[in-house]
Amino acid sequence: MKATLATIAVLALALWTSEAVQVEENGLSFSLEAVKRLQELTESSSATGHQNPRLRVSTMSHCANPMLPQEFLPLCKQRGASASLTRLAVVPIDVCEICAFAACTGC
Repeated sequence: MKATLATIAVLALALWTSEAVQVEENGLSFSLEAVKRLQELTESSSATGHQNPRLRVSTMSHCANPMLPQEFLPLCKQRGASASLTRLAVVPIDVCEICAFAACTGC
């Protein structure tokens, strides 16, 4: 029984910690989960872009993608959004999860 409670506590803490981690970019703050989804979108679009350089999807096209997390919309409206999205797309998530990356806060 104690082992079960300890396991549940650890899982709850891990979930809470992953939700609490924020990645800051250009004065805005984004959840780690949203940054992970942005990276998945970038990887899927670059995978198709490697086949033909003319088919590469620009990072700004993510702003028009309905799969983009809503919390990025204010960033999409800012000047320099493409550069910000590019930087977010390369944030080292594994380092961010242990808060060893300067842009990540909230651990």
